[in-house]
Amino acid sequence: MMNRIEDALRTQATALALRAHRQSVLASNIANADTPGYRAVDFDFARALREALARPGAPAPRPVPQPAAQPSADGNTVDMDAERAKFADNAVRYEAALRALNGQIRTLLDAIRG
Repeated sequence: MMNRIEDALRTQATALALRAHRQSVLASNIANADTPGYRAVDFDFARALREALARPGAPAPRPVPQPAAQPSADGNTVDMDAERAKFADNAVRYEAALRALNGQIRTLLDAIRG
């Protein structure tokens, strides 16, 4: 029973950490939208979560350059519309993961209190 509880909490905590990391990556892309030669980066969240759960304690995923639909004349590959959409989506998913984790903790506390 304890392993199932630990696994559930670890999954949610790992997802939160990865969402926070991805938010930082996306914010960096947005902040560098006007930096000549800047290459937008991101990482595959689902893949990163699978790897993090398979190898606890592994370092955060390394973001990789994203293919640009149409780079600007100065070589910058940030598509602000796409980055804003990814940023907002990730924020909503972070909030959902946080609520799920809080719900699990509340349920455990209620069970302990009887």
